[in-house]
Amino acid sequence: MKKAIIGKKVGMTQIFDEAGKVVPVTVIEAGPCVVVQKKNPDKEGYTSVQFGYQDQAERKLSKPEKGHLEKAGVSLKKYLKEFRLEDCASLNVGDVVTAAVFAEGDKVDVTGISKGKGYAGVIKRWGAHRTPMTHGGGPVHRHAGSMGSGTDPSRIFPGKIGAGHMGAEQVTVQNLDVVKVDPELNMIVVRGAIPGPKGGIVYLKNTVKNVKAKGAAAGISVNPQKASARVNPQKASARTR
Repeated sequence: MKKAIIGKKVGMTQIFDEAGKVVPVTVIEAGPCVVVQKKNPDKEGYTSVQFGYQDQAERKLSKPEKGHLEKAGVSLKKYLKEFRLEDCASLNVGDVVTAAVFAEGDKVDVTGISKGKGYAGVIKRWGAHRTPMTHGGGPVHRHAGSMGSGTDPSRIFPGKIGAGHMGAEQVTVQNLDVVKVDPELNMIVVRGAIPGPKGGIVYLKNTVKNVKAKGAAAGISVNPQKASARVNPQKASARTR
């Protein structure tokens, strides 16, 4: 079953697991979200639900936004996000989705807007190298330099690295572990870092990764180049064939 929720990044901290090891985690204030709209194949051509998150003053919404929310009969919300879930039929407009939809041990993908770094050069933005500092290099040590031929094609092809706005773009971090869930505090704690600043809006949903159990693929290799696949009586892995 696919699950999703809208949340807010609170910040990073660390906790200790059962073995006493330090685990870096990110705390997310997830939900509560309200179902604002349902889409169906007959009208829109596909199935999805739209969630609303965080109450908003009426004066800060446009008339179309206000009318959309009033039609659903829900309180005015600041953020709206559409999710395609497998169990859309079980959700109705006005239902409340809380952090309890996720449980400890789940794996999630977290999407957010990365921190903006402003206008950056090619060295900071793309990891380019600078020119030599000696032998008359001149004041162009951190410039991008020549990128293409003069006569043909007489232009620079799209996609070349260059200076420009760095950060402030949508980023998704996949396959993060849910370490702790507290529905009373609307808190979800995930292992590792997620994009965005403190207070940034993030979207959590089940990971698209095909997660396999640890050690599920262990065994004798079928690759003859690997030692485990050769008929060698000295190897324990070969004796199990």
